[in-house]
Amino acid sequence: MPPPARAYGYLLTLVAAYVGIYICRKNMSVAVPILQSSWGLDKQQVGLIGSVSTIAYASGKFLFGPITDALGGRKALAGSMVLTAVFGAACALAPSVLALMILYSASRLCGSASWGAMLKLLPEWFAQPKLPFTCGVLSLSFVFGGAIAVSFAGLIGHVTHDSWRAILAVPAVALILLAVWCGLALPKRASQGPAEQVRLAEPKFEVARVWELFRERQFLVVVGLSFILTLLRETFNFWTVDFIRTEAGQQVSNSFAAFLSTPFDLCGGAGILLTGWVFGRLRPVGRRKALVAVLVVLGLLLAILPELFHLGLWLLAAGVGLIGFLVYGPYSLVGGILSVEVRGKAFAATVSGIVDGTGYVAGFLSGKAFGHLLMLGGYRLGFKVLAGLTMLSAVLSCFLYSKAAPLPLGRDPVPERAPAVEKI
Repeated sequence: MPPPARAYGYLLTLVAAYVGIYICRKNMSVAVPILQSSWGLDKQQVGLIGSVSTIAYASGKFLFGPITDALGGRKALAGSMVLTAVFGAACALAPSVLALMILYSASRLCGSASWGAMLKLLPEWFAQPKLPFTCGVLSLSFVFGGAIAVSFAGLIGHVTHDSWRAILAVPAVALILLAVWCGLALPKRASQGPAEQVRLAEPKFEVARVWELFRERQFLVVVGLSFILTLLRETFNFWTVDFIRTEAGQQVSNSFAAFLSTPFDLCGGAGILLTGWVFGRLRPVGRRKALVAVLVVLGLLLAILPELFHLGLWLLAAGVGLIGFLVYGPYSLVGGILSVEVRGKAFAATVSGIVDGTGYVAGFLSGKAFGHLLMLGGYRLGFKVLAGLTMLSAVLSCFLYSKAAPLPLGRDPVPERAPAVEKI
């Protein structure tokens, strides 16, 4: 394997690449208000762009997983970045809202292949005990990628006097440059040596064996955890500002409520790194206990969150931050190291695609279904339901590893003591 400094350089290159995917994805949110005034669109019409593109992205997760495993990580990543940029740049030339919807959806469809491709590359550069932490570092790209993308698109809009065509085109140019950089910076193949011999000895990807995944307990547990944890993440991303405004009343402005919601993502980044670091140092039993403990604490905190308003807004913000810390850590595991462990590197893209795609199904429920709960019983009922689902995820975590599970990948068992040789 490459030296650690070089390996982490490759990892940071992947982080930059995934941020590049995000700047061609989140720029649409900045262009939406301008499109409404330029083309005379209503909110439902521009909202259709977001809905259709999200369906395309979720579909790509299921579709491109097996394709990525068959092609290899490098080819899939290069193709994903280039095609995302090409369709993203074409959006700037769209003559109608229908054409824009098709081109933007195609861009998001192609971008859905990049995460699985990156997961296939990490095991070539890092020993298996370091994979949980390195997957966590890679996960920071989607935590902060959205903020970077929106800021970048906003800057483009400011410089170009709110040209929606520039907002959609310039990030595509930046992504092409990042694709060129990845082609130059990333190694063409894994280093030769014992690690490479182990990699070559691993079972190869076979499409016919994909359906066997649904008979494996660990895979089903990871999919279930992805559904629940994605539901929690998307619910907080969408509803936190409204929750603070609703419970606090007129004393809190919309901008201040948005400020109080920021600890969710900020603390979530810290949770990802710490969870990955700890997870790589535990055996299966320790991993299972740690994950169950985190989810139980998270469930209890969700149940009492609405009551924190009585203790002050700053304590509420701290509670939101702690929830982000506890949600993002396990969330990063299911789409990262746990997806790699189910079938190894050969099936990493396929497993992570199914896991992430299932999570996006839950993401749809975080809007309409949770809104229906709020209509029935307000945020107290809503958070009680979330707490119950979190406790269910804690129960699922008990079945993540079987009792006879081997050590985590890359952990060598303690050698047995050699029998003493009897002296004559």
